[in-house]
Amino acid sequence: MLQREDMEPVSMEIDGSQQLSADSLPFARNYQLEALEKAIKQNTIVYLETGSGKTLIAIMLLRTYAHLLRKPSPYIAVFLVPKVVLVSQQGEAVKMNTDLNVGMYWGDMGVDFWNAELWKKEIDKHEVLIMTPAILLDGLRCSFFKLSMIKVLILDECHHAKGNDPYACIMKEFYHHQLYSGKSDLPRIFGMTASPIKTKGGATDVSYRKAIQELENLMHSKVYTCANESVLSEFIPFSTPKFKFYRHKEIPYALYEHLTKELTILKDKHQLSLKILDDEAAVESMCKKIMKVFSAFEFCLGELGVWLAVKAAKSFSCNAIDHFLWEKPDLLGDRIVKNFSLDVCTKFSAFLPTNPAWTIGDDVKGNVDAGLMTEKVLCLIESLLEYRDLNDLRCIIFVERVITAIVVQSLLSEFLPKHNNWKTKYMAGNHNGLQYQTRKLQNEIVDEFRKGMVNIIVATSILEEGLDVQSCNLVIRFDPSATVCSFIQSRGRARRQNSDYILMVKSGDLSTYSRLEKYLGSGEIMRKESLSHASLPCSPVESDLCDGYFYCVESTGAIVTLHSSVRLIYFYCSRLPSDEYFKPTPRWDNETCTLHLPKSCPLPAIHAQGNVKILKQIACLEACKKLHQIGALTDNLVPDTVVEEDDAQETGSQQYDDEQPSYIPVEMVRPFIPKDASILYHCYRIELKQNFEYETPVHDVVLCMRSELDYDIANLKFDLQVDRGSLSVSFKYEGVISLNHKQVMVSRRFQITLFRMLMDHNLAKLREDLDGLDLGENLEIDYLLLPATSVDQRPFVIDWRSVTSVLFSCEEYEKDHINCSLPKYLHTKDGLRCACMLKNSLVYTPHNNHVYCITDILNLNGNSLLKLKNGRNIPYKNYYEERHGINLWFEKESLLNGRKVFKVQNCLLRCKQRKERESSNMSVELPPELCSIIMSPISLSTFYSFSFVPSIMHRVESLLLAVNLKRMLLDHCTQNVVIPTIKVLEAITTKECQEVFHLESLETLGDSFLKYAASQQLFKTYHNLHEGLLSAKKDKIISNAALCIRGCNRKLPGFIRNESFDPKKWFIPGDNSTNKSIKEEYLFNTKKIYISGKRKVKCKRVADVVEALIGAFLSTGGEVAAVMFLDWLGINVDLVHVPYERNFAVQPEKHINIRHLESQLNYSFNDPSLLVEALTHGSYMLPQIPRCYQRLEFLGDAVLDYLITIHLYYKFPGLSPGLLTDMRSAQVNNDCYARCSVKAGLHKHILHLSRHLHKHIAETIDNFGKLSSESTFGWETETSFPKVLGDVIESLAGAIFVDSGYSKEKVFESIRPLLEPLVTPETVKQHPAKELNELCQQMHYDMKKPVKCSGRGQTSVTIEVKANGVTYKHTEKSSDKDIAKKVACKKVLKALKQANSLN
Repeated sequence: MLQREDMEPVSMEIDGSQQLSADSLPFARNYQLEALEKAIKQNTIVYLETGSGKTLIAIMLLRTYAHLLRKPSPYIAVFLVPKVVLVSQQGEAVKMNTDLNVGMYWGDMGVDFWNAELWKKEIDKHEVLIMTPAILLDGLRCSFFKLSMIKVLILDECHHAKGNDPYACIMKEFYHHQLYSGKSDLPRIFGMTASPIKTKGGATDVSYRKAIQELENLMHSKVYTCANESVLSEFIPFSTPKFKFYRHKEIPYALYEHLTKELTILKDKHQLSLKILDDEAAVESMCKKIMKVFSAFEFCLGELGVWLAVKAAKSFSCNAIDHFLWEKPDLLGDRIVKNFSLDVCTKFSAFLPTNPAWTIGDDVKGNVDAGLMTEKVLCLIESLLEYRDLNDLRCIIFVERVITAIVVQSLLSEFLPKHNNWKTKYMAGNHNGLQYQTRKLQNEIVDEFRKGMVNIIVATSILEEGLDVQSCNLVIRFDPSATVCSFIQSRGRARRQNSDYILMVKSGDLSTYSRLEKYLGSGEIMRKESLSHASLPCSPVESDLCDGYFYCVESTGAIVTLHSSVRLIYFYCSRLPSDEYFKPTPRWDNETCTLHLPKSCPLPAIHAQGNVKILKQIACLEACKKLHQIGALTDNLVPDTVVEEDDAQETGSQQYDDEQPSYIPVEMVRPFIPKDASILYHCYRIELKQNFEYETPVHDVVLCMRSELDYDIANLKFDLQVDRGSLSVSFKYEGVISLNHKQVMVSRRFQITLFRMLMDHNLAKLREDLDGLDLGENLEIDYLLLPATSVDQRPFVIDWRSVTSVLFSCEEYEKDHINCSLPKYLHTKDGLRCACMLKNSLVYTPHNNHVYCITDILNLNGNSLLKLKNGRNIPYKNYYEERHGINLWFEKESLLNGRKVFKVQNCLLRCKQRKERESSNMSVELPPELCSIIMSPISLSTFYSFSFVPSIMHRVESLLLAVNLKRMLLDHCTQNVVIPTIKVLEAITTKECQEVFHLESLETLGDSFLKYAASQQLFKTYHNLHEGLLSAKKDKIISNAALCIRGCNRKLPGFIRNESFDPKKWFIPGDNSTNKSIKEEYLFNTKKIYISGKRKVKCKRVADVVEALIGAFLSTGGEVAAVMFLDWLGINVDLVHVPYERNFAVQPEKHINIRHLESQLNYSFNDPSLLVEALTHGSYMLPQIPRCYQRLEFLGDAVLDYLITIHLYYKFPGLSPGLLTDMRSAQVNNDCYARCSVKAGLHKHILHLSRHLHKHIAETIDNFGKLSSESTFGWETETSFPKVLGDVIESLAGAIFVDSGYSKEKVFESIRPLLEPLVTPETVKQHPAKELNELCQQMHYDMKKPVKCSGRGQTSVTIEVKANGVTYKHTEKSSDKDIAKKVACKKVLKALKQANSLN
């Protein structure tokens, strides 16, 4: 028994010298301050009238304890409210009157699935937590909360603390258990109620006393209340109770008998129509719903009258979707209920007056006599009309049933406008199984009531307690209160001065009248009993944990009791894998006293012994205990699936910064070198070969690097796609060269000048760049690109004559051309220059701000004729005068042939448009006097050749990045793995680069291998985990979010190429004018890399690259290399076969035809029980077969995916990257497998007990012959197959894989014939959604985001495309959202193609 007999204040664990002093509010009333003082001293239940300010007392108590709650204090206060709608109401009140941090919680927030870490964050962040009691109870049971951390526990409407209510469970399971154990760190309890008694009330004072003492004992608190009503009446007006008696008069018997008979006939008719359903459970459920509606009609007919019964029928038929929430919505059931209601409406309406002008308010007494309404309804109308002169009416009419609220509101909305402008609405709770009102709508109605926009609310008990409704001047109890509490609370709503509380009672109903009379005096009795025993201590209450029927986890303190075990088992089962044909639930066998759990649960059946009344609870408690012991329930007694899903969700929600570095290869960056030092460069000849005819030839270019290049790059060969065809590029190592400071500076000057002229022709910018040219002291990109010598100039490599053209000086040039073959001088902008200086030079023409390559001296002069585009011929001198306003001084001097400088383009694009011929304005005739020489001598071929160099160097830079990444990866490998650099480059190149290769094929390959490797590892590691847990664990490994995190941890994002090459952004080596800072970074292997800046890289792109790198290692180094790469990423897997431990005592031949199936699969099983498991659906709840196919399906799915992917990858080498993905998608999908299953007749061997599945399979077989295509792959199907049919193909693959010792070859040999014919590049078709998306991108159509709408087992998907001003739109409905989207896309695609063909 309890040791603490006396009622003592609970220890607050504060300094002994400190006493809690009340922190009151200035506007607090005397009785509120008195209650606060009591609450500070001891646990208290404040019993005061509705509207007396109990919440304010609670807030002042929180203010008093605030110094103990403020963070970083580990303590909190918890404020419990019985209804969700009160959470925000009380939360706002606490926020308004305290400075404490308030957290608010309710079920729809998903708190059922929160873990300890998430709750800890909330507790660390908030000081007051406001929630419904079930949340705290679950938190205490799971040990997310401890009573010791709660300083104040407030229980609003604490009269609910009875039986198994969460309030009572919190006190019995936790508070009293710890009190019994002698613990002192218990919270201060503060209860609030308008009536400590919730029952109908007793006949004597003793029964009241007993009920109050039971509440006090349970709450371990004493009731505080005012001595009498007069104390409160000073502040709170009390309503005047008035009885209204109505004569009991039923509607005419003949009419009632006739209509109830018709009603029964209609009910039977519609229940009979349900027989078309094969699902017994669905039929039973729908019959119950029809019975509910039938009962509602019968009630309305007898109690309210024919007219209101018609309104009820209309409400059910017209507003079913809005007003009635079925437990398990479906289209057929909804339609049957609507049709039933419509038929009832038609039948009943036939007995209403046919005059269109007739209304229910025309002759109310006559309507009563005719049975259209009852005397009770008339009494309500007359009662309201007595207040018709009241200007500002606020009235609540309390009714017992939801349907009464709906039809009475309809009546008043039709009747009252004839007498006044009162507006009526109704409110009802949403837990009654039929009616549904959103909380938002309810709050809007209450708000309109406060503002006077609504005058009357017809309400169920939802408005009795808690909700802060505007004080009323009239409350009518249309139906009498069932309990004292209900009576007091509804009366408390009438709080305006001179308000009335009308109690409608049937004449002669003395029992009800007597009960209500007692209720009127109950307040005084409860006050008297509470005060008379205020000094007595609370009696001990036996804790629910004292009977020994509980299980506690020692490490956390989490508890499951006999009562809570049933709910926990159901919750655990609800988290097991399910499908549309089977929802896993526990099954209790009364005869054998056995609890059978679903097949995906690792526990066998539980047999119970003991007290017959609680045998099921005993079995559930034992199951909870065993589930925890095997890890299926965590140490917080939460299903392991919830924790795994939480972890996966947390991984997916981790913050990712898409601003990622852009790496520069270390080979291209070198630090400062002193001016007096020579620099060694490794020289590579870039040999260029034109695969097309063009008047301007290309010549080789020399690349000088400070470090020797990797072998793969030093011997690089590839093609560029240029305007006129392809240009072959090959690298050849020429050796090492030493350059002094002057040579380096000249070389840099040359390449800066050349590339600046090629890229933007901006001479002013060039001069700025050259003025600041120097070997900087900072990190810089340092390599040289110089013209190569021709064959006849070998062994020299660099054409220094062209390089030094950048230093053109007339005086220097004069010394070198004494033996000039063209001793002809021409006037230029810079003075007289020899013709040999001008030929093969780069000149600038200030009159039009252009630069030209001079290729020849023409036999034309200023007097020669120029033919214009309009056909007119004029002398060149006249043209320059008319066009540019220039008078030529030396009109007789020869003109120069100037060729516009070539444009630098991206020659790496995979689909480059070719030019048929060159533009006619590329060459011009220039008077020498308008030209200024920039470089000489330099050939047009040099400019043409160098126009391709940025694209070449972009490829080199990309390859060097791939080399650096490859080194980082291979540093980890313990075995010799050879992987070509180009494969690594392919893996880091995204589709956005628009090059001839990208990562998609390798990504597809890597994705399938990763899925396979992870799945087989999890399968063999966790023998007892069900498919849901295995999938959750797999997602934590292979999800995009998880792969992105691993990629970022290994610093992969900087290597990713996710933009097409833009020559304008190319960084000219040696040009420091851009002030582009280069920073050092250390890679995962501590080797150095450089960062040039930041760019955006999406999370999925990082994951794609990780998968592509897996594919790159797999395709070149095999599975061993791929596993090594996974190990480097931190994914530990092995492909070693581990024997499958099975406790599967089953006789296979009794369940399936072993020989036939082995013959069909061309495989003989060593363990035929695997075959049974592979064909057993979860609905086959027979104890002889302990497992279903889900685990094997999980494994087989990954194995088949991988086998088909590698088959396609290696059988069709050289596929375009996207084609492999399309082929895999077409072949590896559930519809494809389902077709194969039907073709092979496997559906005949599936073990299941689902009538719905049986029907769906039968329909599928019936429709199978109508399919237009014989192939098993593709996207032709417009109806959904049962997923089970596809699942068994995967589960059979998994069974063969396990049975054969992980032999992938055996699986493919067995399953491939079922899948034939396999998809090929010629037979593959794109998924309609992908094809439509690509068409819209290509044609620049506007494709809207798909609109999805789900409900009643159906999903509708709307696809809309706007093309050439026309909108193409289609909406498709299906039980499978993917089918709906596919068909909708298909229809829109077809319409677009037809329109395009017509155009």
